Amino acid sequence: MDLLSKTVDSLWQVVVVGLLLGAGLPAIFALGLRALDSRPAADSTTTATRKPLGLIAAVTCFAVVVIAIITGILFIMQGFLSHTFNIDIF
Repeated sequence: MDLLSKTVDSLWQVVVVGLLLGAGLPAIFALGLRALDSRPAADSTTTATRKPLGLIAAVTCFAVVVIAIITGILFIMQGFLSHTFNIDIF
């Protein structure tokens, strides 16, 4: 029974991380692209200008994605370096 509970515990952790990184980061990136969209509305006759709030939101979304990628790379490298060269990064 202990093996089953450990397996289920590990499984839900993998599913949650997979959903966050597999669907969450692309969704945040898509929100950043959407925030950069500066097309005027269909009935508007004004010229398209970038909205400052949209630019700030886009930069924030892209920064979150880049930080998550860098953190993932460092996390992987930590395990690689500690097992291969006996070096600890963190």
